[in-house]
Amino acid sequence: MILFPAIDLKDGQCVRLKLGDMNEVTVFNDDPAAQARSFEEQGFRYLHVVDLNGAFAGESVNGAAVEAILENVRFPVQLGGGIRTLAHIESWLDKGLARVILGTVAVRDPALVKEAALKWPGRVAVGIDARAGMVAVEGWAETSELSVVELAKRFEGAGVAAIIHTDIDRDGVLAGINWDATLALARATAIPVIASGGLASMADIERLAQPDCAILEGAISGRALYDGRIDAARALALLRAA
Repeated sequence: MILFPAIDLKDGQCVRLKLGDMNEVTVFNDDPAAQARSFEEQGFRYLHVVDLNGAFAGESVNGAAVEAILENVRFPVQLGGGIRTLAHIESWLDKGLARVILGTVAVRDPALVKEAALKWPGRVAVGIDARAGMVAVEGWAETSELSVVELAKRFEGAGVAAIIHTDIDRDGVLAGINWDATLALARATAIPVIASGGLASMADIERLAQPDCAILEGAISGRALYDGRIDAARALALLRAA
């Protein structure tokens, strides 16, 4: 069970949004590389990074900040946000990313995702961002008519390393993970699922450590780690024990 600390990048800074709204921003650190080092020193073993500007622009915008992170840490890093071509994927993997996360392009061009997963085994994940069970794209600005489970099933057997499932209505508001939806998705697909959006307290960590959550690869935490609602050392110890 992996607890992924999250670094969301906007205009070169480490931020958290409320409900995915680019106007509802809290800045936590203006040095993302230093924040990444801090997470590594705390004992985390995998880092989750999102280029928020890139998610809207459809191309990497915070590339310099991501490269600085990669130069300053040794633990693996996964990145999402604006990665929508094979050239983008190859460029980032060559720079040292452990894996890329493909979101909008997974809806718009699933064949590209399958091609990438075949070309770079174990290094391509799919980000499924959900609003009321339906997939949202373009930095959450649009909601599609495709259900979360439908999209996941498109990639069965394609070699996708993981699915990052984010409940938009809980992201950044400390409302707790949508356990029902996340576990239902994990049961519906053979692809490992990572829970995201709303991890709010040590109670959520304790819930994550329960036997029924063993089906998950892990969970992502952002705001609750930054403001101290989740104690990193205690959380990591609980999940190791589980």
